[in-house]
Amino acid sequence: MLDQGIAPPATGEDQRTPKQQSTGFGARLMRRKPVERLVAEGGQGEGGSLRRSLGMWQLTMISIGATLGTGIFVVLGQAVPQAGPAVIISFVLAGITALFSALSYAELAGSIPVSGSSYSYAYATLGELIAWVCGWCLILEYGVSVAAVAVGWGQYLNELLDGTIGVTIPAALANPPGVDGGIFNLPALLVVLLCMAFLLGGAKESARANTIMVGVKIVSLLLFCAVAYTGIRAGNYKPFMPLGLGGVSAAGATLFFSYIGFDAASTAGEEAKDPKRDLPKAIMLSLLIVTALYVLVAAIAVGAMPWGQFKDSEAALAGIMKDVTGQSFWAVLLAAGAVIAIASVVLTVLYGQTRILFAMSRDGLVPKTFAKVNPRNGVPRSNTVIVSVFCGILAAAIPLGQLADATSIGTLFAFALVNVAVMVLRRTRPGMRRTFRVPFGPLFPAIGLVMCVYMMGSLDVVTWEVFGGWMLVGLVIYFAYGMSRSKLATEGAELLEPVAVESADAGDPKAATKVAVKAAAKGEAKAVEVKKAAEPKKTGEEPKKAAEPKPAAEPKKAAGSAKAGAKPAAKPRPARPGKNAKGRKKSKRRR
Repeated sequence: MLDQGIAPPATGEDQRTPKQQSTGFGARLMRRKPVERLVAEGGQGEGGSLRRSLGMWQLTMISIGATLGTGIFVVLGQAVPQAGPAVIISFVLAGITALFSALSYAELAGSIPVSGSSYSYAYATLGELIAWVCGWCLILEYGVSVAAVAVGWGQYLNELLDGTIGVTIPAALANPPGVDGGIFNLPALLVVLLCMAFLLGGAKESARANTIMVGVKIVSLLLFCAVAYTGIRAGNYKPFMPLGLGGVSAAGATLFFSYIGFDAASTAGEEAKDPKRDLPKAIMLSLLIVTALYVLVAAIAVGAMPWGQFKDSEAALAGIMKDVTGQSFWAVLLAAGAVIAIASVVLTVLYGQTRILFAMSRDGLVPKTFAKVNPRNGVPRSNTVIVSVFCGILAAAIPLGQLADATSIGTLFAFALVNVAVMVLRRTRPGMRRTFRVPFGPLFPAIGLVMCVYMMGSLDVVTWEVFGGWMLVGLVIYFAYGMSRSKLATEGAELLEPVAVESADAGDPKAATKVAVKAAAKGEAKAVEVKKAAEPKKTGEEPKKAAEPKPAAEPKKAAGSAKAGAKPAAKPRPARPGKNAKGRKKSKRRR
């Protein structure tokens, strides 16, 4: 098997030889990367490789870490004014939409366990252009999400500083530009750089730090529920839906970006110990835990404070704790938990962003520097530094509301493509082994697709304009850079054509590897031949043995060796009179 048995075996209809690839412009845009090759290249970067060090528990914590905290600690103040107390329904709506997409992610993560997440899934099923568009959306989703979360981190940091030492960061340095006198959000930049330092230490070390932070945030939210529950007033739930169903949908679309956590888990496919088994479980378990906590906290929050007071509050939960208890101690305690909780979101989402760029760089669609790996600890160092600095500056310079909506539309678009990818892969590779299958065939992926499109339609015109501009820039970069430098463009002609696996040079490991990649395009039916081609053959040694003086050469072996590509064996010594080449008496029948 390729890649130590991780590549999905092809059976039945999957054992087919690809047709000769067309070289037309449209065909170049629709060229797909074989699943087997995606998996075989897993973890390999420039100058080193990623390390498989993450188990199911760590993958689940990465998923929860990237999800839990964003929507409840930061964006609640943006969503409640849109939906009122019905923001509870908005969380449920966003959670159900995420659930259908999560099912599709779980199936693909178990079948194609690679770092690129939905970008790689699209590359294997929908073609290079769609894969680029998906990857470009993920860059928007992850990069802007890091910035959006970091913006809210500064607000909770000020709450913590005010409650402990009575000092706060000046508004000019603590708020985004144009918000309450803000000029440059310094805390947002600092938290991104702090998380960058963790990531540079290695995936295993980062996962350990994230697990501790996730535990702190869960305890903080449960503490909030216990304290704020005493302040619930029935009148705060009336009117329940003051802005109608449209407001609920708009709030759900805004909140949706806080559900990207399971996507972050799927980006760890090349660093998971057993991705085919653990990734589907981690995705589903994390989504259930996060959705339950979101709905519980939102229900208690809107019951403890009138929904009109949530406007422009980026540290709403700390304010509720202070109002309910009349003491600053509880607010300070929650602010401390929020500072740690939001930092874990930044850490895990930043991790996901670097791994997506790693996969795109390995495919040749973005510069090679993003695929360079430090051989000492298996970290894409240059990638991590570049992404962190960019996201930190973005967080310090742009207001939260615009960032959250831009992230939501990128997330929804990527999730929609994942649902399509599941339906396409079910049709094109029906016999491929899947460790998890979306129930009810194509029905659930189709529902997930429709819900994603519906929620995208709930976002405002400005968000669509930003998204359209971002897509236009991405297409320009693809046609100017990625299309001609793609590995499928430079190597695809020979990688996708049928090849004679047996003709590999057995003495050259590079040649054997090249044959393995070529054979991957033809399906797993050639895997056994690839293994044989990669092993050194004995024919290379036979000429030496044949050249050594022996009583007599063996004609049959010499002929076999020459057939296999060995040099001709030494000439046999002439037979003595009355005897054959082996020194035996001649048979009367043959005379």
